Amino acid sequence: MSATSNVLAGATKTADGVVMNGIALKPIVEQCEGCERIRLFEDEKFCGSYPMPERKWAAGKCNFATHIKSQAAAAAKVNPLKASKRAAKGR
Repeated sequence: MSATSNVLAGATKTADGVVMNGIALKPIVEQCEGCERIRLFEDEKFCGSYPMPERKWAAGKCNFATHIKSQAAAAAKVNPLKASKRAAKGR
């Protein structure tokens, strides 16, 4: 990732905080550390995808997080009776 893609372009500092495209951005929370979507603005870190990162983590985990791997679904259960019938038919 280049240094320019890691910076919030077009953001401005206001009394409400950092504003980009009319939306006030909140700094990232501890759980966001390591995510590829983190952007810098004046030595502060912000999420490049969501303006209020703490709300994304409130319900468990952030669906934008690139540093968290989701658990793969368990292998589909096989009905042994149906499997034996398929084997008998030659499928």
